[in-house]
Amino acid sequence: MTSKTAGTGLFISFEGIDGSGKSTQARLLADHLRGLGRDVVLTREPGGSAGAEEIRALVLQGDPDRWSAETEILLFTAARRDHLERTIRPALAAGKVVICDRFADSTRMYQGLSRGDLRAVVDDLHRLMIGVEPDLTILIDMDPSRGLSRALARNGTEERFEDFGEDLQAAMRAGFLALAEEFPERFVVIDGDQEIECVAAELHRVVLPRLKLGNSQPDKT
Repeated sequence: MTSKTAGTGLFISFEGIDGSGKSTQARLLADHLRGLGRDVVLTREPGGSAGAEEIRALVLQGDPDRWSAETEILLFTAARRDHLERTIRPALAAGKVVICDRFADSTRMYQGLSRGDLRAVVDDLHRLMIGVEPDLTILIDMDPSRGLSRALARNGTEERFEDFGEDLQAAMRAGFLALAEEFPERFVVIDGDQEIECVAAELHRVVLPRLKLGNSQPDKT
């Protein structure tokens, strides 16, 4: 399986339990890289393209038992395929940095492990229909109870998985850490129980060398 689609860009995914701060850090990293002169596409899953956003509304809203785990796997894979075709591949081919809030590792966890022993199904579908892994996956690690409290405090409309409770969050945290051990060549784990600025500074130390930016300043011409 390739690390990314063909092209000169860099594909970065953010993972973590709900409320870990990954969405905030993905946005801050995108802003920082744009300030250094890089062309950045900030996107998310499920979503990131018109068709995938429609599927997002189906899977993230409603009762916790609205869909079976098997149905969710198919829906998430369909959304990811559309996202890949319409957003990720074109951006990478154009040499852009793609920063994605969640990717296939979330499906491996939420549907593949937490709701049944379906990891092999997730991996088989991913291999057949997606075939791409990020160049770098940043796992924002956080205590499950704190993460859930932060997630619920958002009072958003897409709370279906948060409604599964702290047991799911704990299982997800353990699963994400296990994935980081399984794929050490692309995972970097960062402690999310720090001030936002401290987490962002760690991200800069991890990401900038991969972009060969170092301490370069934005082009002012």
